[in-house]
Amino acid sequence: MEIVWSDFSESCPILKECLDSSDLAKETEDTLEYIYEVLWIEIGSFVRSKLAPTFWSCFKHNQTLAKFEKDGGSAEALQQQYKLFTNFVNAVKSLDAYYQFVRTSLEKLDGICQRADHGKSLAKLNELLRSALLSQLPTHFNNVVYSFYSVSFRVFFNLHQSTSMGQDNEDLDESGMPCKGCNQELEKCQCQSLLQTINEVNQKLVDLELLDRLAGQSMTFLVQQRIKEHIKNTCHGIFDRSHLKNLLTWLEDVVICWLMQVFHSKVSADPDAMHTDDGSKSTDVIQSLKVKLTFYVYENYALSVIDQFFSIIIDFPDSIPAIEDLKICMEKINLRRQIINTLKSSLEARILHPGVNTMDILTGYVAAIKAIRYLDSSGVILETVTAPIKEYLRKRSDTVRCVVTSLTETESGPTDLSEELAKGDAVKDGTKGNVNDELSNWENWQPDPFGLDNTVQTRTVKTSRSADIISMVVDIYGSKELFMSEYRNLLADRLLTQLEFNPEKEIRNLELLKLRFGESLLHNCEVMLKDIADSKRINSHIHSDTKYVENKQFDISSLIISAQFWPSFNKESVELPEEIANEFQKYTKSYEEYKGNRTLNWRTVTGKVAISIELGDRVLDMTVAPTQAVIIYHFQNKNEWSLDDLSTLVKIPPSVLRRRMAFWQSHGIIIESQPGIYKLIEDELPKSQLEKLPINEIITEDEDNESAMASASDQREEELQVFWSYIVGMLTNLDSLPIERIHQMLKLFASNGLGVEFTQDDLKDFLQRKVRDHKLIYSGGVYQLAK
Repeated sequence: MEIVWSDFSESCPILKECLDSSDLAKETEDTLEYIYEVLWIEIGSFVRSKLAPTFWSCFKHNQTLAKFEKDGGSAEALQQQYKLFTNFVNAVKSLDAYYQFVRTSLEKLDGICQRADHGKSLAKLNELLRSALLSQLPTHFNNVVYSFYSVSFRVFFNLHQSTSMGQDNEDLDESGMPCKGCNQELEKCQCQSLLQTINEVNQKLVDLELLDRLAGQSMTFLVQQRIKEHIKNTCHGIFDRSHLKNLLTWLEDVVICWLMQVFHSKVSADPDAMHTDDGSKSTDVIQSLKVKLTFYVYENYALSVIDQFFSIIIDFPDSIPAIEDLKICMEKINLRRQIINTLKSSLEARILHPGVNTMDILTGYVAAIKAIRYLDSSGVILETVTAPIKEYLRKRSDTVRCVVTSLTETESGPTDLSEELAKGDAVKDGTKGNVNDELSNWENWQPDPFGLDNTVQTRTVKTSRSADIISMVVDIYGSKELFMSEYRNLLADRLLTQLEFNPEKEIRNLELLKLRFGESLLHNCEVMLKDIADSKRINSHIHSDTKYVENKQFDISSLIISAQFWPSFNKESVELPEEIANEFQKYTKSYEEYKGNRTLNWRTVTGKVAISIELGDRVLDMTVAPTQAVIIYHFQNKNEWSLDDLSTLVKIPPSVLRRRMAFWQSHGIIIESQPGIYKLIEDELPKSQLEKLPINEIITEDEDNESAMASASDQREEELQVFWSYIVGMLTNLDSLPIERIHQMLKLFASNGLGVEFTQDDLKDFLQRKVRDHKLIYSGGVYQLAK
């Protein structure tokens, strides 16, 4: 107090003399008024030149608040924080000491000057003090204020946690950890004394009406940071339970209670003992802050969930509680745009690149459909987010096969698509079905979501609400016919390569697909399965034919197919040795006798052959493809063959034959003794020598995995070949035509009767192949016949 008096006497000599003088009261009223105004000038000068600079001298710091908070977790930073905490306490106490002295002096002055309304003088002093302090704000003063309230929150939270959880310091002391509030040893914990000091400081700021102006920004930043930390520490990566209720409870019990302690005066050392005045201004401030912070919790928790939504998609349906929380948050705050932008970037970074195989992308796409549709039934978010996935899948050549495989193959366990197919729900065709659904369900109609582009809503909402998962996957290409054609190819491969055929499984798949896509698209597949059953019956009959059994050299079991219902086969063929061809003729003759006016055309490269190879002292029993069997058959008559001679004999191109020979090279039965010369090895080669054979550059293909069917592009070209005569006729009569006119005329005159659907892009690919074959000329945007 002596220091305060000394500073006051030095800065306000006139006021000091007036207070000490007993003759001032004898002056006239005008003189007193003049003296009073002069003394107020001295008081203002003292506040601005001495009191405010002294207060702000404790706030020297050279870091921004954001950087200060970022570096606040280390031990050194904590020590710095407690140091700044002490600086703030000392600054406020010093300010209060000066203020109380000036206030007392002002009371004496009012008494001497015979002023009855001391309240106006006190209000004027408070306004002078606030304006002087706020006009001299240092650059980084918030760091000191933030440190004070950071320690305050830490102490309060530690005491609150100890009270609510019933923790004992003796139990905590065994862990050797310092107190989380005051950062001291537990036996020397100072949280209670710190809390008392904090309350006193807050009370002084409330009395000076400086709390909100001085500490509002720092407290807001602090509370927001603590909310973010709490959300991260308690909710991150945990999707199987709801967190929203617990977050709001924590906000009420911890953050709001701490704010009540800060804003309400005369608070005891007990953090749970709040003395509130319902009619006070601070209560209204707390209620306003509570509303704002509640929305802040909703927003930041929702953003945290959105940032992790890719993991939520993968964990669906276990992550449903997290999605439910997000739905509640979306009712409070419009976050659709953030969800769309975050999910699109996350999906593109995680799965839309060459390092991810198509089946995994498809699995992610189906999971995204389930999770996003659960979040937003309108379909806008779903359609917008998954559009890049569909676009990317269209560019992959194996997408259709992966979809069909996922629908029908369940050896490794059921897939999402196979489970959807097993539900057996029939889907009606597109737009009409959607309109009828909306009209029949008008009582549950929901308006289109807001906050997004109208173009997105118009394009997606009507088509996405009623579409199921399989329909959305098929919609990647927009054609059910394409998927059914791929299923026919896949079924054909399966029937031709699997020796152990399970008809019940395929019949079940076929019936489920018929429910989904209709019977007309799957009629060919029904015939294919019927061919399998008929072939078993025909084989059984022929093998019971006594005449055939007596003349046969080895058993033949055939698969007899109706060619017009099966997909096209590839062009590969092989010339059978005469002895083997004769056996096939015997089987054909027996079949003709059984079926009357029907015969068989053999596809000699498809099937399995059980052979026994005798080489010296060893006998090898193997099951190989017919081409491999024919190759090794010719080595029993001649131990050494040149590639060209053998190619001429079996009528296989040399490049293909070289790959087929690699199979026998890998088994150590044939070696390439010279370039293009292959020799049979009687003796078994040592493993070390077998590994050194020069076949590293030859791709040894597994015959079991090779498809007997023609490729999709070859099949498409064969389908479009029926239009070639029409195209030749058009160009003969009209000389030259652009592709748009050719496509239009074919759709008008030719395609209806032939039942072949094709796009302009399909036609363009077909015509370009004819250009490469020199049958057409393309110039100036038009096609014409080659002369």
